[in-house]
Parts: sequence; structure tokens; C-alpha cells
Amino acid sequence: MGLLSQGSPLNWAETKKYADHVRKHGILQFLNIYNKVKDRQKDVLKWGDEVEYMLVELDDKHEKVHLVLNGKEVLETLQEKGEKINPNHPTLWRPEYGSYMIEGTPGQPYGGTMSEFNTVEDNMGKRRREASSVLNENETLCTITSFPRLGCPGFTKPEFKPTPVEKGVSKSLFFPDEAINRHPRFSTLTRNIRHRRGEKVAINVPIFKDKNTPSPFVEVFPEDDGEAARAALPDHIYMDAMGFGMGNCCLQVTFQACSISEARYLYDQLATFCPIVMALSAASPFYRGYVSDIDCRWGVISASVDDRTREERGLEPLKNNKFRIHKSRYDSIDSYLSCCGEKYNDIELTKDEEIYKQLLDAGIDNLLAQHIAHLFIRDPLSLFEEKIHLDDENESDHFENIQSTNWQTMRFKPPPPNSDIGWRVEFRPMEVQLTDFENSAYVVFIVLLTRVILSYKLDFLIPLSKVDDNMKVAQKRNAVQEGMFYFRKDIFKGCNLVFDSASTAAQNGVECDGDGEEYTLMSIDTIINGKEGVFQGLIPILNCYLDNIEVDVDTRCTILNYLKLIKRRASGELMTMAKWMREFVAKHPHYKQDSIITNKINYDLLRKCDRIAKGQEGCPELIGDPVNRGK
Repeated sequence: MGLLSQGSPLNWAETKKYADHVRKHGILQFLNIYNKVKDRQKDVLKWGDEVEYMLVELDDKHEKVHLVLNGKEVLETLQEKGEKINPNHPTLWRPEYGSYMIEGTPGQPYGGTMSEFNTVEDNMGKRRREASSVLNENETLCTITSFPRLGCPGFTKPEFKPTPVEKGVSKSLFFPDEAINRHPRFSTLTRNIRHRRGEKVAINVPIFKDKNTPSPFVEVFPEDDGEAARAALPDHIYMDAMGFGMGNCCLQVTFQACSISEARYLYDQLATFCPIVMALSAASPFYRGYVSDIDCRWGVISASVDDRTREERGLEPLKNNKFRIHKSRYDSIDSYLSCCGEKYNDIELTKDEEIYKQLLDAGIDNLLAQHIAHLFIRDPLSLFEEKIHLDDENESDHFENIQSTNWQTMRFKPPPPNSDIGWRVEFRPMEVQLTDFENSAYVVFIVLLTRVILSYKLDFLIPLSKVDDNMKVAQKRNAVQEGMFYFRKDIFKGCNLVFDSASTAAQNGVECDGDGEEYTLMSIDTIINGKEGVFQGLIPILNCYLDNIEVDVDTRCTILNYLKLIKRRASGELMTMAKWMREFVAKHPHYKQDSIITNKINYDLLRKCDRIAKGQEGCPELIGDPVNRGK
């Protein structure tokens, strides 16, 4: 969840006073880091995954499911039993936005050998068992992206009521402040986003129109002061708090590259895969107790932290703000970073011209300078009194303050000051899956893809506007089967990049090809599995790579098992989590074809999810033959 400083948080009025100070010193901190490590070479390929979990109580007596608000206690227990006793403990635990959430990662990053792929699922299993062992009776650990009844009355344990008219941080009609993590960063972010925006966030998700769904679907909110009535759209599920987005779970992977130029190349190439993998991992069709017409959380989480004012959103002329900003601070990337991507940067990039010039004058090339100057059009949202005046030579909190609250599909991560960590990129669009097997499959697929991209110098770049188009398609219901995505036809003819240093001179090894017809619309099945005469497919390319390197038998079997899941999801032979959940609800005897998920439906769904995740029940339509799972 980004930077977690300790101290006394400032309110928005106070934070705003220091916004220019944070930006000024954030840039100085970035320049200090860059100048120290720009020519750093030969860092080993390391990587790691992050899995977010929900703490859930299954109340068998009343047939209800609650989110348990004891994440702080669970986290402290896990840290006390793990990393605080043994710095080499195989798991690490960190807080997340919801007080019913925790995040688990491997204790140490994975290395560059292929055999590491054989340990991913084992480590995820350790995390699940470790966290489950400290839970109370009837509590369980769930890897579901979106809790179906999040924001419905009584969805938490203990139960708390929302406080829309009282003093509080979110003033939500549905989401109580007690469901927010107690670390001051999270409540400060929530309050300051609302204050900066000038109103509550407004999330509108199209409702799935079933046979008995009212048309138009219009909700009435008894405690509304008029804000919801103005913001809620007909035929949409309305939500009004940061928790509806940041209270969801995801699966992320971070890679350390060998050099800054390799990191920039990977950042660009992986950006084109964000919508593809998001659709392939779709797992969140339900919101606030309703069946929606989308399968992915991305637009929900984007709207949940949209702190732009009416001026910045283009609804009023610029008067008190400097910029018209086209996207939420949680959205797809706005510019490629490598010179291969420069000609494909075809969307309008809002940037702070003064910062851009400062970076150019300091010797930063224009592509990296505009990326940073674009991130820094944002204000800091959370600032601690004790962290205002810092040592810019040895600290990076002001840079990270802005960087870590630009939540984009990809994140380009400079090394922390005075560390042995290299230049990294983070792949962020995946939805978390139900089982460790599935989560491992998606992680290994992405990591293997980076190996192939770097080994074969592949080029998947298309105009960034087309990637944005793909992002919109990816979130639609059943996009994995019905969506068509822009994708590059010839991935072997394009960039010839020399990864030797950060300097502009090093970029002279690049030649970019363009024939005007570099990309076309493809299905995910074609992209993943290939189609003769259109595209050779990613799985065949990965298989070819595996045939040409040394891999032990066990590791090869594990990898092929994972790729088989991806292949079958792409072809439609196996369902996505989103489709599986929809079918479960549609067939439930209590479902009245009215788009409503009752407590009983939710309980039965989560009970089944829990049994599948624990291996107590098979689910061949979702994960294939249980006999073939794992190693």
C-alpha cells in the first residue's frame, strides 16, 4: 500500500500548504538517487509477488458472512511469530487499506534461476497456513478480489454503522470508518481525498440487467443529504467511499531489472499486457450486494481515489487549480519510458512544465523527465508533521509520497537511497485468484513472459491510446471470451535495444520499425494460444523458450501445469473467477433473477470458495482436474 510513515498526520488544509515543499524536495530526492545509481549495471534478476487477503467469518448458525475487523491484531501476531524473531523468515506480512485485510509476500525475493518457479505455490501455501493458524474459530482467510456484500448493512464483525452525517473520514452512506485500517495513513488518505475533491468520491458501476431487475434501476438513499442523489446514475450501483476500491484485493508482481534502461524497456512492454492479463484474471463481478455488468475492479478503484476537483475534471473553468487532469491518480499509464515507446506516446500528457525543465536541465532525458513531471502534477495526500523536513541526500519520503499515490497499471521504481536494491518495475492490474495454484500460475506466467521479452528482445508496443482502449474492453463482462483487443502482429520486428546505461547516448542502439499496420484486433484466445495467419500466441512462444533452456523435470512440469491453466482460461475451456461466481449465483435456489445477492447466497458462495481454496472440494470448471494441480 505504498509509503507507511509513522507520526502525526496533517489535515488537508495543512497538507496543502506543504504541497509545493513536498514536490520540490521530492524532485531533489529523485535526482540524488538517479545521479548515484543511473549507471548501475548487472543487478541480478530478482522478483516477488504480493497477495492480498480478506479475513472472513463464516457464521454457520445464521448463514451469514462477515468481514472481520481484526487485521491489526492478526498482522502483529504474524510479525511477532515471524520476521521479528527470524529476519530470514519465509514470509512477510504488511497492512492493507481495510481493517479486514492483510498482505503477504515471500520473506526474500526470488532469484533468477528457473527452479525458483517450483517454490512459488509452496510459499503461498505457507502464507495461507501461517495466517489461518492465528485466526479464531469460524474465521478463514479468503483471496477474493471483491467481497460481494461490501457496504451492505451488517457486513462487518463487529458490526458498525456508517456515519454519513457525523464527524468522520469517509462520511459514507454504506462503509463505516471502522472498516478502514487504523494506521493513520489510511484514514488521512480517505479524508484528504474527499476534502481535496470538494465532495465525496462517486463510483457508478453498471448493474447487470436480469429478468426481474427493475428498469430503470434507481436507488433511494434515506440518509442522503442530496449528494448521492446528484452523483448516483440510473441503472448503476452507486458507491461513495475509498473503501469500495482500496478495500478490494489484488495480486501484484515486482521485478528488479539489470539496469535502468532494461527496467524502462520492461515497463513499456508489460504495460501492453495489463489489460490482457486483467481480463484473463477477472474476478470481481459483485458490488454492494448487487450483480454488476463488469468483471474487474479497475474502474471502481480508480473512482474510489479520484481526488480531482471539478476544475481538474473539466467540469468548470480552471481558476483555483493549475491543470486539467484527464485521469484519476489510479489508472493506466500515460507515457512509455523507453525510446522504443516514444513514437507510440499518442495520448495527451499533462505535466508540470517547471519540473520538466528542471529535470531536463539536470541531465534527465525527455522521456523519463516527462514521466516524473506528470506524476508530480498531483498533490501529496498524506503528510506527517514529523516528516516535513528531511535529508534529501539520504531520504526519499517526499518522492515516495507522490510516487506511491500515483497508482498506475505499471510502476517504475527507483532504488531506495543507500540500498543494494536495483531499478524495479511493478505489474499491478491482476485480480487475486481463489487458490494458491491459480495465483502461482498467473505470477509464473508474467515472470516467464519477462524472461522471454528480455531474451528474445520482443516488442509488443502499440500506440498508448490503443492500450487505453483495451483497458476499457478488459473490464466488461466476459471480456476474456467476447472482447477484442489491439495487439501487435509482428513482435520480432521492432526495437533493438542496448541495455548499457541511463545516458541518452545509450539509447542510440534503438531502431523502431513502423509500417502503419503493426497491430490488429485479436481475441485473448488468439493472443495467448495463437491463431494461424494472425499471431503465433504467447504460450507457444513460452514453450519454445522452455525447449531452448535447461530446466529440470520437476520445474518444467510445474511451469507447464501453470501455463495449461492460463491456456484453458484464455480458450474458454475453464471459467474466469468472475464467470464462475456469476454462474454460481444464477443457479442458486434463492436467487430471484433480480441482480440481488442476499446474505444466504453470499454465505453459500463464500463457504464454497473457502472449501475450494483449502483443497477440500474440487472445482474442475474453474481450475481443471484437481489431480493435476500443483507439482
